[in-house]
Amino acid sequence: MLDQISKAAFDPLRGQTFRLSYGADQSLDLELAETTSLGAASKSSPHRAPFTLVFRHNGERRNLPQGTYALEHTDLGRLEIFLVPIGPDSQGMRYEAVFT
Repeated sequence: MLDQISKAAFDPLRGQTFRLSYGADQSLDLELAETTSLGAASKSSPHRAPFTLVFRHNGERRNLPQGTYALEHTDLGRLEIFLVPIGPDSQGMRYEAVFT
């Protein structure tokens, strides 16, 4: 499913909550903070233009390691997304997903 999803699917969800599951029955609520285009679709990936998503955890500071996590959203359902911690900003810890 992720190979069919595009930035346009996430744009209206900025500011909304995604539930990230990790470990044994542990979870965090992440806010979709940013969606950014990385240019046009390429010959190697003609179905989707590359883009990034930045999620933010606004609660106590958590530094989850990079890895694939299950994220759930009421509209999109469950997605397995590779996230990389990119550091905190003034509002919380940020994690980035890159789609090429």
